[in-house]
Amino acid sequence: MTIAIIAHNGKKAEMVQFLNENQEILHSKEIKLVATGTTGAKTEAAGFQVEKLLSGPMGGDAQIASRVAEGKIDMVLFFRDPLDKHPHEPDIFMLMRLCDVHNIPLATNPATATLLIKAI
Repeated sequence: MTIAIIAHNGKKAEMVQFLNENQEILHSKEIKLVATGTTGAKTEAAGFQVEKLLSGPMGGDAQIASRVAEGKIDMVLFFRDPLDKHPHEPDIFMLMRLCDVHNIPLATNPATATLLIKAI
């Protein structure tokens, strides 16, 4: 199973905390993590193995969206910061739309992500 992880700057610490709280599940299953650049770097620093793509504003969200469309991503955990503006909003909306089009589970907050991870 391949899980894409993305977190806006204001949510990166929350993503790392979420991964640490669920490391038993994430390490016990055959799960591959793919992340946008900075989220991936923080994930690696926390001791997780992750494939890092470009940062979100540089095209990382679009790279993950492309993999969703190709059937290479099984789940997306995207901790969005709804209180901040993001210059790459079109890429974010494209990713969310493609998750809906291709029926890929998408969590945009820790509560939903917890439900998805526990369902693995």
